[in-house]
Amino acid sequence: MRPTFHPHLVNGSTGDPVLFVDCLFERRALLFDLGDIRTLPPRKLMRISHVFVSHAHMDHFIGFDWLLRILLGREKDLKLFGPPGFLAQVEHKLRAYTWNLVRNYLSDFTLRVTELDGNGAGRRASFRCLSAFQREDETSVTCPGNVLLSEPAMRVRCTLLDHGGISCLAYALQEQAHVNVWKNRLQELGLPVGAWLRDMKQAVLRNEPEQWQIRVAWRGEGAQRERLVSLAELKPALRIVPGQKIAYVTDVAWREDNVARIVELARNADLLFIEAAFLQRDAEHGQRKFHLTARQAGEIASAAHAGSVIPMHFSPRYVGEDRAALRAEIEAAFGGAAMTAFQ
Repeated sequence: MRPTFHPHLVNGSTGDPVLFVDCLFERRALLFDLGDIRTLPPRKLMRISHVFVSHAHMDHFIGFDWLLRILLGREKDLKLFGPPGFLAQVEHKLRAYTWNLVRNYLSDFTLRVTELDGNGAGRRASFRCLSAFQREDETSVTCPGNVLLSEPAMRVRCTLLDHGGISCLAYALQEQAHVNVWKNRLQELGLPVGAWLRDMKQAVLRNEPEQWQIRVAWRGEGAQRERLVSLAELKPALRIVPGQKIAYVTDVAWREDNVARIVELARNADLLFIEAAFLQRDAEHGQRKFHLTARQAGEIASAAHAGSVIPMHFSPRYVGEDRAALRAEIEAAFGGAAMTAFQ
């Protein structure tokens, strides 16, 4: 099965936590946290449609300025999500700059920012370039089940965690279902692979009726060819299987209520990206810093029945053999190999 989501842990296991997820067939990407993103090329940053921020500590939010600089002057709506207080934090970032010349732009780059209370509610406002990024259109929003994004292809939901007296969000990205296409059966139907498959997959995920028709166009035998095909005709070439699930958890105190929320959010995730900041020998220090140890991260991954665990956010105090010890510790608690960071 060719996965739909292609995750990239931008700064590896030791740098600022930033997860870039390229969405195959969707022509866009999602970003989880906004730490240092300068290694991401502009072409990738311009693909981002949604940013999900855990909290506004500097190593999780300093990349906001760089992303703003890359997207300024472009016709784009960027949606950002964060914990309580996030609207004011974005607003203060924007107010730190002088915007007297932005009315010369032809495009109206817009930030649509939502702060969430973790109980299915929140507030949303817009910040438009041509309005000098003043807060506008503020309104209350409801997010039943803490679902922030729900589309035929994917869903994102969150849970609210405690990080030393401040709120921090963890996220789960779920593919609604995965549509596999048997190329040999397409050939038997006389159909080529191509961009039309994206339209077909979206129609399947929307549960369109079998008589729903897809326009297939291709160039063959020196001429442009075109054909309308119903979903019923395509059915023998399709196989629908459960979708991919990715969970992202960072900066959280080792507490019973936090653990329960993470396990529920990450249950049966194919990939669990989770912080493993300290070795268990330094658990008291981790408790003072409100971060997980590698053993605690492994225990959470095991309890959630995650398919694979990818540790991240290692403390810079560990080098050489200690980094290997972090990985060994999470593996022992998880009961399986820890994957290396997707880079």
